[in-house]
Amino acid sequence: MAEPSLQSSRPAPARDHRPETAPPGKSAAREYVEAFLVAIALAVILRTFFIQAYKIPSGSMEPTLLVGDHIIVNKLIYGFRLPDSILGLTPMADEIPYGHYLFQLEAVHRGDVVVFVFPPDPTKDFIKRVIGVGGDTIEVRNGVLYRNGQRADDPHAHFELTPDQREANSPRDNFGPVTVPQGQYFMMGDNRDRSYDSRFWGMVDRNEIEGRAMFIYWSWDGDGSSVVPIRWSRLGKVIH
Repeated sequence: MAEPSLQSSRPAPARDHRPETAPPGKSAAREYVEAFLVAIALAVILRTFFIQAYKIPSGSMEPTLLVGDHIIVNKLIYGFRLPDSILGLTPMADEIPYGHYLFQLEAVHRGDVVVFVFPPDPTKDFIKRVIGVGGDTIEVRNGVLYRNGQRADDPHAHFELTPDQREANSPRDNFGPVTVPQGQYFMMGDNRDRSYDSRFWGMVDRNEIEGRAMFIYWSWDGDGSSVVPIRWSRLGKVIH
């Protein structure tokens, strides 16, 4: 015979049949404000550490990048870099390595188009192409780039001056040779005759590189004659 289960001798507690009251809900206005603040926080985080949009203001990278191109820059591709400032405010704590990489991922390669903190004026960002990495010897002769004693394969270079317009004493046309220190980079604009770059102000430190240009998401030809001066053919173009 099966043994009966044990039963409690205590009386069963009385059930409360009163309906449960729902907690007071948030107002619609509060929910909108919270959603807005979360969106702002996410946008700041994305812009600071992951991706950022930039507008090209000059012709120094023509024809790769035109005035009025809007580009997306991958800020995490080279590693995790603390920003130089937060919401436009420059931090004062010396013990925190602002403007430096906490860890590095991919190496910076020759040919990368990068955005970096302009060494002579850290309040400005520049975009150029990496021409030399640590250990490279860079020289320019009559506007022609030489790397490590050999004429460089330089498919992105664009020139506007003729050979007879070159100047013997101008770093634009005749520069170096100089050897790039380890951890630093030599930058040049693709439009070699209209670029203010490492030929004039020197090297860029690894910590000053903020990210690599990825693609053009918008392009506006402010000097165009069409009613809607959008460069449709450039939208979505990958930057090489």
